[in-house]
Amino acid sequence: MGEPGSLVRGDRAGGRSWCLRRVGMNAEWLLLEDGDEVTVGRGFGVTYQLVSKICPLMISRNHCVLKQNAEGQWTIMDNKSLNGVWLNRERLEPLEVYSIHKGDHIQLGVPLENKENAEYEYEVIEEDWERIYPCLAPKNDHIIGKNKGLRTKRKFSLDELEGLGAEGPSNLKCKISKVSCEPGQPVKSSGKSEVASHPPEYLDPKLTSFEPSEKTTGAHVSPGPVEVVELQQKKQKKTSNPSASQSSLDLFRVTMSRILKLKTQMQEKQVSVLNVKKQTQEGNSKMIVKMEQELQDLQSQLCAEQAQQQARVEQLEKTFQEEEQHLQGLEKEQGEEDLKQQLAQALQEHQALMEELNRSKKDFEAILQAKNKELEQTKEEKEKVQAQKEEVLSHMNDVLENELQCIICSEYFIEAVTLNCAHSFCSYCINEWMKRKIECPICRKDIKSKTHSLVLDNCINKMVDNLSSEVKERRIVLIRERKAKRLS
Repeated sequence: MGEPGSLVRGDRAGGRSWCLRRVGMNAEWLLLEDGDEVTVGRGFGVTYQLVSKICPLMISRNHCVLKQNAEGQWTIMDNKSLNGVWLNRERLEPLEVYSIHKGDHIQLGVPLENKENAEYEYEVIEEDWERIYPCLAPKNDHIIGKNKGLRTKRKFSLDELEGLGAEGPSNLKCKISKVSCEPGQPVKSSGKSEVASHPPEYLDPKLTSFEPSEKTTGAHVSPGPVEVVELQQKKQKKTSNPSASQSSLDLFRVTMSRILKLKTQMQEKQVSVLNVKKQTQEGNSKMIVKMEQELQDLQSQLCAEQAQQQARVEQLEKTFQEEEQHLQGLEKEQGEEDLKQQLAQALQEHQALMEELNRSKKDFEAILQAKNKELEQTKEEKEKVQAQKEEVLSHMNDVLENELQCIICSEYFIEAVTLNCAHSFCSYCINEWMKRKIECPICRKDIKSKTHSLVLDNCINKMVDNLSSEVKERRIVLIRERKAKRLS
């Protein structure tokens, strides 16, 4: 991911440092200091606090962690955030450590509806310290506790303030940057002109840690995470009492506007304190103390508002979780009802199919019975035809045996010859008979003529074709023998 050169230890003395540049903005850059673990989230105990007034639940309390490994290379880890951490458009697995390099694109959360980019997108860069310093986001160095009492601390006298101013602009800037948000702690600052030249967000880290600057909100405004929007849409459709969540959201917005006003007042008060200190270095210490007391009161009020706001955010998140569980229960019940309806519909379709199959079975059985009956009738008719055929064959055999057999050889006529007495014999048989006697073997009349009977030959041949193969073969052999004898 990114360029081959990894993020190793930056050399601030050489004028170069590594940081996460906010895409499209010249403010709220996140510095990556050597040897330090950088945590990002909306909670109070992180290095950089990111809270959106449009969608406070987009960033988790402890969203991600950036730190160097043993080789000095910077890594990033998603600390089980709700909306995820994206490295070069790929979502990271929770609690898995990934190396980051120069030029990598880091995205915290998801794009909102009708938006192409997420609210918090960064690019890993290496720049000169003078170029990075004016754009850095203030760190969240102090954890704000809930319901803390007021603490009284020693106020600086005029001599001490002058001593702080004499230490130089850089030391004075360090003193001012350590102003705590704990109630009761005064502002420790002096009146050098170089201090007033710095932007207001560098006067107190807590002033800009809870909300983005005006330049930030103008450059990147988003309506809310996809998960929260979908949950609100589901609640508006299905929950029976959505007014509670809506009132919580309205109260949340009102509180956020109050916090913004308090921050603006604190910034103005700090600037005025510095200006007064600058103008009256040797006089009117009471006015300075009074203005510091007013600034301290505003800080205490802001701390209390932030603590209350955090409690409201937690309560709102808990309410969202409960309503989401309720919605899941409703969806589960609706799914069970849909499943029951589908099962009942399937049973009805099954019953209708079984009834249709039963009707088809009855029709098929009726067709089978008709076919069986028709087959039986056909079988009876076939048996009758067979009996008739056998009777005809039997009758034909009787005719052949009684009328178409030669009385001399007892075989069917072969080349039948009819005598003048109308008796018929085989041509071969009568010729052999006439060698001994010239008279009819049946009626004993003299043989005067012989006539070949083609009708008998054709009739006998056709009838023999319907007889068994043995009779056919025997007749063929007999014809061959008689022809051979005649030729010899």
